[in-house]
Amino acid sequence: MTDHLIETFEDGVATLTMNRPEARNALSGPMGSALSEAVRRHAADPKTRVLVLTGAGGAFCAGGDVKGFAADTSRGAGVGQGQGPTFEQRVAGLRSGMEVVKWLHEMPKPTLAVIPGAAAGAGLSLALACDLRIAADGAKMTTAFSKVGLAGDYGGSWFLTHLVGAAKARELYFTADVITGAEAARLGIVNKAVPAETLEAEGRAYARHLAGLPTIAIGYMKRNLNAAANISLSELLDVEALHMVRTMMTEDHAAASKAFVEKRAPVFAGR
Repeated sequence: MTDHLIETFEDGVATLTMNRPEARNALSGPMGSALSEAVRRHAADPKTRVLVLTGAGGAFCAGGDVKGFAADTSRGAGVGQGQGPTFEQRVAGLRSGMEVVKWLHEMPKPTLAVIPGAAAGAGLSLALACDLRIAADGAKMTTAFSKVGLAGDYGGSWFLTHLVGAAKARELYFTADVITGAEAARLGIVNKAVPAETLEAEGRAYARHLAGLPTIAIGYMKRNLNAAANISLSELLDVEALHMVRTMMTEDHAAASKAFVEKRAPVFAGR
């Protein structure tokens, strides 16, 4: 247990709030471990219909703890020379922590990042890993890595390239320019930017709307859309046919078809 991550659940919506406001919710070891565990658990829990990721104290997540990096005497030239973990151990440890973005991207239910403020480095990557993003129009976002001489992690280079294209992704990574939520919406990085004072309410309403969707079908849609980025059209048609027939066999489809005939709104149970 850690107070670096706050977890709440209501009406099918699981909300994970990164909670180090004094550090703009920079990732700590306990936070990363708790986040990975919670995301995996909610991915498997049929009661969870939507996962929301956000941050406390007016920030989303400032990424890695740079102050901690500076104080870590085991980094740099001494690595692998009896002064700390080996190079291979560091790579394996980081890669294990980064698995959380794969779960956010692939879990069979919608994931929503609600971005009240600063989203930088790995924090921005976490937001990009979610299916959908809503941000305060003045929230500041940056890849950040080049400002501290790092290459980048947590999948941000993959997610950003798919969202804005190769040239713009390179620009944002090389320069680490800061953009606002409103600019991110124009670039297609976030789905919607809203005034800061309405973000919490609009985020809750958006999450409730997503929770009312046919969960099983959404999970298969995610598989289709994720596959579409990496396979041929012919291969995708095979995937779509398989998933279409699978969803035809759900209770949600039967109930929605009946509701359509009866000219009323469907109610989806996630079965």
